[in-house]
Amino acid sequence: MNKTIQLQDLGLKDYKETWDYQEELFRDIVDSKIKNRKENISLPTKNHFLFVEHPHVYTLGKSGDISNLLVDEAQLKAKNAVFYKVNRGGDITYHGPGQIVGYPILDLDNFFTDIHKYLRFLEEMIILTLAEYGLKAERSPGETGVWLDVGTPFARKICAMGVRASRWVTMHGFALNVNANLGYFDLMIPCGIRGKAVTSLNIELAQKTVDENDVKEKLLKHFSILFEAEFF
Repeated sequence: MNKTIQLQDLGLKDYKETWDYQEELFRDIVDSKIKNRKENISLPTKNHFLFVEHPHVYTLGKSGDISNLLVDEAQLKAKNAVFYKVNRGGDITYHGPGQIVGYPILDLDNFFTDIHKYLRFLEEMIILTLAEYGLKAERSPGETGVWLDVGTPFARKICAMGVRASRWVTMHGFALNVNANLGYFDLMIPCGIRGKAVTSLNIELAQKTVDENDVKEKLLKHFSILFEAEFF
């Protein structure tokens, strides 16, 4: 089992370009697994982890409802935003500047073959990271992602998640609001969940901006511990 993960920080990058790149890495791993099985060999498969920040974009998962996007194409254009239907799970979500997006493209055969556990580990990585900033983040029953003040009238989501997996290879991932412009969330019903607010780390900490590199370091630390992995 190969528990090393190649880390790449893509900076600010177009959503569709990044999606295509994810697909390329994903397909390479799947093809390697198929070849290994066909030839009855056990060569190690690769793992990747991409950090990225996207220009304003709304994406709708396979099971999503387009009515959860509250604006038309002209209004999107006026907001310098674009829209894509994508092949991950989940409903609608937003990505934009000030948000840390992470795409682990892993062969789970290298770690554990359990998608439920995989999602819970991603949530735990976020929860542990936010705890370092003094925030008590938690899961909301039946709602993937990470929240604050669950079970109260002030419940608010700080991290959205949606993944795709095939042959135990993952893609897509999580989006953590760090210095996000929350006004863009008003143009949709986040994750198709009505009546729940969205927040960002800088707002919770009452800071103008939070050091995103510091957040990334903490995320990687907790990810490597949870997955018993090593980045290079």
